[in-house]
Amino acid sequence: MDDIRGDETSGDGTGRAADGDGIRGAAAGTATVPLSVLDLVTVGQGRTATQALRTSVEIAKLTESRGFHRFWVAEHHSMPGVASSSPAVILAHIAAHTERIRLGSGGVMLPNHAPLVIAEQFGTLEAMAPGRIDLGLGRAPGTDGATAAALRRTDRLNEGADDFPQQLMELIRFLDDDFPDGHPYARIHAVPGPVQATSPGGVQSAHRPPVWLLGSSGFSARLAGTLGLPFAFAHHFSAQNTIPALDLYRESFRPSAVLDAPYALIGVSALAADDEREARRQVLTGALSMVRLRTGRPGLIPSPQEAEAYDFSPMEREFVDGWLGNVIHGTADEVRTGLDDLAKRTGADELMITANAHGGDARLRSYGLIADAYGLPAAS
Repeated sequence: MDDIRGDETSGDGTGRAADGDGIRGAAAGTATVPLSVLDLVTVGQGRTATQALRTSVEIAKLTESRGFHRFWVAEHHSMPGVASSSPAVILAHIAAHTERIRLGSGGVMLPNHAPLVIAEQFGTLEAMAPGRIDLGLGRAPGTDGATAAALRRTDRLNEGADDFPQQLMELIRFLDDDFPDGHPYARIHAVPGPVQATSPGGVQSAHRPPVWLLGSSGFSARLAGTLGLPFAFAHHFSAQNTIPALDLYRESFRPSAVLDAPYALIGVSALAADDEREARRQVLTGALSMVRLRTGRPGLIPSPQEAEAYDFSPMEREFVDGWLGNVIHGTADEVRTGLDDLAKRTGADELMITANAHGGDARLRSYGLIADAYGLPAAS
């Protein structure tokens, strides 16, 4: 497989990332690993998708100014409380309001799309924000089965998941523009892309989005290791599988033109507030939202007042207790301790924090408090 790293960049104010290979980050302040952000563009009751998207821009600008490494958005569908159905569109918007922070998908659900379309979308993003784009890929639908069937125009959903390795290699071929002679796609080119450099008089950026594999089990962990790609694990909703998946990734890792050693980040749900009670109020909104999603009643993110007043059944309470047990929340110092312990316990190379709450103010406050706790640079 061809080299899919971005070129070495200097972080010299040109809007390009400071990390040398487009993958590895550098820890800032007193953090032991790089800190990043996963944003779901959540929509709370009484709020609009427009307000949610504006909040996402504010979070991206804040975390960029405080030294967070990257900002990713995830593909979800048919969920009223999650307005991130079009990662490429959102990332283009975020790119227009930021200069340095890496931007990417966490992730694009590849079986929902033709690989050529994703290559075109992320080639366009790379042209907009050279050296700053990550392409994270998952094989789940990011929704329920009926919605996935509508997206894919087929009810054979297992077919997409089973074909994921082939879809992945096809996508990489489009990104690199290197289908072999005789291949049915040899004369098809993803534009913007490398073909522009080979056209008469053409000049093409040397940058190309690094490909990440995402997962919540062992399948993508093994595949990422075998291909020598970076790996992102969804610890925030599959904590019981985190260490086994990371172990499998490291054991199966084979050095490649992309990486000479494994590099794994984990998504972690964390929210800091000025006191423990307020943190609990805020994260309870996300827990109630998950209860409704898991019982087929997805909706907008409830307010803290509604979540506190909700009469949980014994089964729902058991679910909430388990869910909140995997959410690091409390004061800034408590969250810092929890994040440090998690990084040490898992050996993760990077932590990607998602702060789920009803309102944008609570999420912005959380990222600011976490930055303060780690002594990250002051907001400019």
